[in-house]
Amino acid sequence: MTCSYASRARFHRSMTRPFFSKDRISHFDIFEKHAEDALNQVKGRLKEGYPVDFQDMVCRFTLDSATEFLFGKCVGSLSAGLVYPKDSLPGQNREYANHPSNLFARALSEAQSRSMLRSSMGTNWRLAEFWSDRIQKDMEVCHRFIDPILKDALERKRSTKEGEQSTGHAYAEGKGFLEDTLLGHLVNCTEGKADEIVNMLIAGRDSTASTLTFLVYMLSQYSRVLKRLRAEVLSTVGNSRRPTYDDVREMKYMRAVINETLRLYTPVPFNVRTSTEAALWPGVNGGPPIYIPPNTQVPYSVFLMHRRKDLWGPDADIFDPDRFIDERLKYLTSNPFIFLPFNAGPRICLGQQFAYNEASFFLVRLLQTFSSITLAEDIQTRSPECDKGAGRDAQEKVIVKHHLTLYVDEGLWVRMGEASNSDDV
Repeated sequence: MTCSYASRARFHRSMTRPFFSKDRISHFDIFEKHAEDALNQVKGRLKEGYPVDFQDMVCRFTLDSATEFLFGKCVGSLSAGLVYPKDSLPGQNREYANHPSNLFARALSEAQSRSMLRSSMGTNWRLAEFWSDRIQKDMEVCHRFIDPILKDALERKRSTKEGEQSTGHAYAEGKGFLEDTLLGHLVNCTEGKADEIVNMLIAGRDSTASTLTFLVYMLSQYSRVLKRLRAEVLSTVGNSRRPTYDDVREMKYMRAVINETLRLYTPVPFNVRTSTEAALWPGVNGGPPIYIPPNTQVPYSVFLMHRRKDLWGPDADIFDPDRFIDERLKYLTSNPFIFLPFNAGPRICLGQQFAYNEASFFLVRLLQTFSSITLAEDIQTRSPECDKGAGRDAQEKVIVKHHLTLYVDEGLWVRMGEASNSDDV
């Protein structure tokens, strides 16, 4: 990274890191509330006879959880209801798209897509947007939601300080907000606008939603994995008890399933770093060395690295969670940097454990509620590469795309069988 960017990044991380303590991220109250809402809506939609776009639903769950965790105020995207298949009669309702929560979510996604396009063009993107800023309209929609919350946070900080100065005691409500939300923590650390909150919101919504989407896609394709994972869930927490932090840590197979999903479908498939000084890299396949000048952008693909057979073994393109448990773990233990879903080193994701906890909690509640998951192939947009040739692409029944994060084109449509208390695993 360049020095100015690196110092700014260190400043933001130094402010944010204390908020992601074990004590803060091990309380699951926020997850429980929004997971219950999401899964109740799923049950209702399935009873109507329609499949569910799991990707859309879980994006709403993670957005509502993230905004409440970060801002202390939920955007309420689940209140808009779940989407219907486009060719169904309810799917023709145009008012749905204009629901306030949908406007915010759509603008955030569009801004990410356009940002990714800018990155692919390098510094030349300014020429392509010479006459107009293509992200501005989407960011205006986002800021109409974010700015009032930020203004309220700054006002609470001011009122709390004034209360301390006049009475010697902080007002309880203001002090609680400043201590209990990331936004409150950030405005308590700096007078400037908390730009970091936008990045945290994107990470909090999209990365976990992407992981859960592709994990459920894999469960729909590997019934033995689903059965084994559900057995672990029921043996650990039963069919109704809310999981605790210790429960989540105990479920080793669940962590392996999450990790294998992160390996094959890493949420952030591409990244870029900027060299701080000149370097000489080894050549490819014994070729001449590669000179990297200083201040040079170097893109790399975690997505491709996670599928390399020279790093992960001959079955690298196969989904098999046991590779994180059995003797194949030797590939990772001898070279930990082959697995980078959360980055590594000084730039490792601060919300890594929060993401694991959120994904694990939702999976527990999902598998307590449903005992079977199948892809709705009559609705699902099918990959044109499916069943053609060999390798991972030939196995894909969905179209995998990405902007900043990986996603399923046109959504992940599934049908799920509701569990009963007497279900055998």
